[in-house]
Amino acid sequence: MATFLYKLGRLAFRRRRYVALLWVALLVGAGFAASAAPAPPADTFSMPGTESQKAFDVLEKRFPDASADGASARVVIRAPEGEKITSAKPKAEVEKMISAIGKGSQVASVDDPYKAKTVSKDGTTAYASVTYKVPATELTDASHDALTKATDQTRDAGLKVETGGDAVMAEQEMGGSAELIGIAISAVVLILTFGSLVAAGMPLLTAIIGVGIGISSIAALGSVLDLSSTTSTLAMMIGLAVGIDYALFIVSRYRAEIAEGREPEEAAGRAAGTAGSAVVFAGLTVVVALSGLAVVNIPILTKMGLAAAGTVVIAVLIALTMIPALLGFAGRKVLRRKDRKKPAGALLDPHAKPKLGTRWSRFVLRHPLAVLLVAVVGLGAVAVPATSLELGLPDEGSSAPDTTQRKAYDMLSESFGAGFNGPLMVTVSKDADVASAAKTVGDSLAKVDGVAAVTPAQPNKAGDTAILNVVPETGPSDHKTEELVKSIRSTADGIGADTGSEILVTGQTAMTIDFSQTLDDALLPYLGLVVGLAFLLLMLVFRSVLVPLKAALGFLLSVAAALGAVVAVFQWGWLADIVGVDQPGPIMSMMPIFMIGVVFGLAMDYEVFLVTRMREAYVHGARPDEAVVTGFTHGGRVVAAAAIIMISVFSGFIMENDDMIKMMGFGLAIAVLFDAFVVRMAIVPAVLALLGKSAWWLPRWLNKILPNVDVEGEKLHKSLGDTMSPGAEAERELEPVR
Repeated sequence: MATFLYKLGRLAFRRRRYVALLWVALLVGAGFAASAAPAPPADTFSMPGTESQKAFDVLEKRFPDASADGASARVVIRAPEGEKITSAKPKAEVEKMISAIGKGSQVASVDDPYKAKTVSKDGTTAYASVTYKVPATELTDASHDALTKATDQTRDAGLKVETGGDAVMAEQEMGGSAELIGIAISAVVLILTFGSLVAAGMPLLTAIIGVGIGISSIAALGSVLDLSSTTSTLAMMIGLAVGIDYALFIVSRYRAEIAEGREPEEAAGRAAGTAGSAVVFAGLTVVVALSGLAVVNIPILTKMGLAAAGTVVIAVLIALTMIPALLGFAGRKVLRRKDRKKPAGALLDPHAKPKLGTRWSRFVLRHPLAVLLVAVVGLGAVAVPATSLELGLPDEGSSAPDTTQRKAYDMLSESFGAGFNGPLMVTVSKDADVASAAKTVGDSLAKVDGVAAVTPAQPNKAGDTAILNVVPETGPSDHKTEELVKSIRSTADGIGADTGSEILVTGQTAMTIDFSQTLDDALLPYLGLVVGLAFLLLMLVFRSVLVPLKAALGFLLSVAAALGAVVAVFQWGWLADIVGVDQPGPIMSMMPIFMIGVVFGLAMDYEVFLVTRMREAYVHGARPDEAVVTGFTHGGRVVAAAAIIMISVFSGFIMENDDMIKMMGFGLAIAVLFDAFVVRMAIVPAVLALLGKSAWWLPRWLNKILPNVDVEGEKLHKSLGDTMSPGAEAERELEPVR
């Protein structure tokens, strides 16, 4: 592989204008295709095989006029201080608002709170449920504006009005100062790393082009492959991350080759052949992690994972071709200004002060056991809170206190009870006499502990299905509500057998519970698949059993520590004021799997970048301890820079109002911090120092079976006439890499 990539790198260097034009043409073409393509389909959230999904399918089929997949809003109205909502003047204003909302072209129905009896017992508060004909993603600005205008007019009349539900436009502040700060820090880190604006600009430029092609392709194929607009979210995040990482690594290797006195074209070829091989396998590990999301069996996650994996493939191809092409334009301008005019080979000063990475690696080699114990015990202590991890999905009760959604949530809880924010929907299906069966079901469910109320059954026109709404005593995210859903489902089995009907429980709260359970059940299989396949890939890269094992165990330790930190802050409330957590609660169900996928890809990038250089040095004659120092001398700074860039970008999301976004930003930032600076910078060299030559051990029978992909470039160096250091073979006792 190294030889092929070496030739590819030199070809791209020589034909740089054609390569650059090709990528620009692809970007323009993808952008044109995206602009000409039909609008992407709306998000269709489904969970095949769950009871909630089965019930939802029944509703969609047997209640076609109910807009089962349509958006909904809940308008909560409270009378002025000392007045009742049932008084003549407030009632007139409420009815006027209901009439105005009902005139919307996309509105399916609006419940009058006085007819629907949704007035609180103290008579101060009422709520109206609004159902739309289309999903939330298809609501027009006119529909949003109509709802806002109607509620504002009622508010101006002296009533307190707040709205919740997926039909209410969320107050987002994405793309603000927080993200700009992250990008600015990234640019500063790149400039400090390379000391050259030209070199610093290459990773940003190629990452933007790669993400642009990926996102535009997703938009262009959206209607064909049923990819919604949110599918590109993960692709953008991962594409930028790996795009910068891969370019950093190749540009850094090119500078090292120039420093050794090689001509620019030769340096570009060698950088592509050696660092490029590491990029290929680092990209493969990320693709494995993202494609593995299909194991979860939630279509939207599968599409997000595959779309992001496609963007990673583009990032790899750009790194292998466009970076050498840009290096052809830049030449020696990627060096610091003071180094550009120095003669070939004069950039290496044997008397210069060792780099920080070199000094740190030598320190670890002198005290490997102490460093290992401190790092492992420290991460283990941080991981302890993860043992009490509680999964759930954020609801409007976790929104910022100043949002209308949170105010509506609190008003409902105060006046009606917490369970009114998350009613359960029960479907009763029977070929005949469904009304009688539904009444029996309702009477039985009303006796279940934890049920506050059960509404009368509403049969469909065919008379074969009825709907009941069950209001829990506790809120949607309360653990007792989850237990209630399980209790209702177990009770429903017996009632269904007695009445000859099929009883299913759904609703937003039940779907949240099923979603969390689905992800929880898929966590271990997903982890096993990702780690197992990556272990095989890394065994091909490093020709070792212990190095991939160490990489996988280190990753698990960093993820556990990151989850522990997330639980401590967002579930327990530690440092909540500093981070800006409004209300501690369950951890978002997607967080563990999402973190595993993203962090695994970045962690394996750092592992491959560091250890391939160590492997390369070892293969070419260095002693095990010298190989570790070589890896840190050439790769430590690059990995540190890449990690700081990722941490700064992810940390920007911590400043957002949305707790879900805040949690994602904090979790990813802290995970990268632990993995890059504790696992890869401390645990990796400490373990390799303790293992010595054993780290590179591979059974003879396995060595014969595994194909030699030549990631470390041994065949390339032989073909180029490079020689090993004197006496190197005498230091080696293991099976030579062939």
